[in-house]
Amino acid sequence: MTLTKHKYLCSLIAFLLIYFYSSVSTARDLEQIKAEGVLRHIGVPYANFITLYIEGDETVVGGLDAELMQGFAQYLGLEYEFIEASWSNAFTLLTGKSASYINNQLQRGQIDHGIEGDVIANGATILPWRSEVVDFSIDYFPSAVWLVAKAESDLIPITPTGIIQQDILAVKKLIKNHDVLAMKQTCLDPDLYNLYDTEANIILPITELKLNEMVPAILNNDAESTLLDVPDTLIALQKWPGEIKVIGPVSDDQRMAVAFRKDSPQLRDAFNQYLQEMKKNGEYNQLVKKYYPSVFNFYPDFFKIKHQ
Repeated sequence: MTLTKHKYLCSLIAFLLIYFYSSVSTARDLEQIKAEGVLRHIGVPYANFITLYIEGDETVVGGLDAELMQGFAQYLGLEYEFIEASWSNAFTLLTGKSASYINNQLQRGQIDHGIEGDVIANGATILPWRSEVVDFSIDYFPSAVWLVAKAESDLIPITPTGIIQQDILAVKKLIKNHDVLAMKQTCLDPDLYNLYDTEANIILPITELKLNEMVPAILNNDAESTLLDVPDTLIALQKWPGEIKVIGPVSDDQRMAVAFRKDSPQLRDAFNQYLQEMKKNGEYNQLVKKYYPSVFNFYPDFFKIKHQ
């Protein structure tokens, strides 16, 4: 073997070894997670799904999804680690690749950012473009997107017909020439509901807002109305009684679920089993009641315990 061929062969072997071990190190399904001993939970502070507060010198993580993931970690015999994210980077932290919804199309980034967490749990709505990027668990919370306005707005709540598509059309007719606050890359993205076709004045925040800042924004006269999902609306109605009103739906019924990488099927299956056990023994409903007591009035069938 010539020296040149020997060097080439050594370089090729070195490259393959680096590729092999880097692939092994980034693969994190249930077996690898158990070997490391830590479940890494990516979460966006939002509504009562993820709450952060200071206690002494520590930041304490609370909320429905935090407790759900802490219980899941315990179920697997693992330590729990929380990784704070924003709506713009949560999927990047999970998959290592950026993904965004622009002009009604999924845009995927090519740069490898590195994987930092194992699961996204923060009341993430199942959307078609997100389902191309991640795999969702069985759904665990009902939702929809509604139009919410300031109480003094001349927008009048629609009279529900019982046919969701007719109600959506009625709301869309109302918002022509009205200001509507929305947010890209979330379930409040106006492109998801063809809101630009309504001739409403769609307002997008100059800086990234948190979803729980949408109502304060309209109360601050940044817009007349805003898109808001069900969980945030329930909290807002309690927090600002008499200051806001629900005009009606802009989306069909939606569902929320936990997001997993597509190469983590065993972890996803383990969570589904854990969640089904919680639902069956009533523990899940008790957890929901702690954070969203009024949701049972709006979606009684969803939370009905099915005994087998």
